[in-house]
Amino acid sequence: MSAHIIDGKKIAELVRAEWKVRAEKLTQLGTKPGLAVIIVGDNAASGIYVRNKVKACNEVGIYSEVHSFTENAQQNEVLNCIQALNENPHIHGILVQLPLPPHFENNRVITSIAIEKDVDGFHLYNVGALVTGNTVFSPCTPYGVMVMLEKNHIPIEGQHAVVVGRSNIVGKPMALMLLEQGATVTICTSKTSNLPHFTKNADILVVATGKPRLITAEMVKPGAVVIDVGINRLSDGKLCGDVDYDSVKEIAGYITPVPGGVGPMTITMLLCNTILAAERAQAGIKNGKSS
Repeated sequence: MSAHIIDGKKIAELVRAEWKVRAEKLTQLGTKPGLAVIIVGDNAASGIYVRNKVKACNEVGIYSEVHSFTENAQQNEVLNCIQALNENPHIHGILVQLPLPPHFENNRVITSIAIEKDVDGFHLYNVGALVTGNTVFSPCTPYGVMVMLEKNHIPIEGQHAVVVGRSNIVGKPMALMLLEQGATVTICTSKTSNLPHFTKNADILVVATGKPRLITAEMVKPGAVVIDVGINRLSDGKLCGDVDYDSVKEIAGYITPVPGGVGPMTITMLLCNTILAAERAQAGIKNGKSS
């Protein structure tokens, strides 16, 4: 019996509709949510991502603006732009599209964003606060995964969750968020010795390694929830995830497709975080406290 397909596009539409109402309410109160996106260089994939984000903002009633810099722009130019956006009351969220050119210091750029405008959830404050469960803005991709589990009424408490991947953007925050919801969490990487031993014991398996079709059917527990965060372009131009979808869907209880799974949720949670930032600004909340 094939797994239940977790339709990320459908869930994203439902979540966006819910938050669009909140954006409209804010606008009626005189605070239109605003997002500023900074992109450095002419990376084709980054350009597509930025255009998709701007389009999504328009659909839910978020004002957006894009600040583009050339590949050889100096870091201080971008830092000065971020500082101006930090001080702009009409901008509630600031996103720096990654990757940045090699001569940039990623951490310095990200941490220059005001905490209350860090809607990507990458600032050290928000990443660190995941440990205590008090982060202001959760990183968008793991946040999206948690919403997908919630919308499908998949229990987390007491379950064994295995996260394959240790990136600061997905793997590590994903593990912390599952732990906060009461799961027993194991973190692996693509280089973990005897990886199948761990994955086959997972009730919830989240894979984010960037290794095409790393997880095969014999590595999955029958009935498990399999969340594929990876997206890889093969030599023939086709997209695939980190999970061998065709074989695993015959074993798993739930599975996300690629594309159409986690991807639509990432941008959706960015929209949600931006609207939340605007709500906090309207209420006079700064860094978790009323101003």
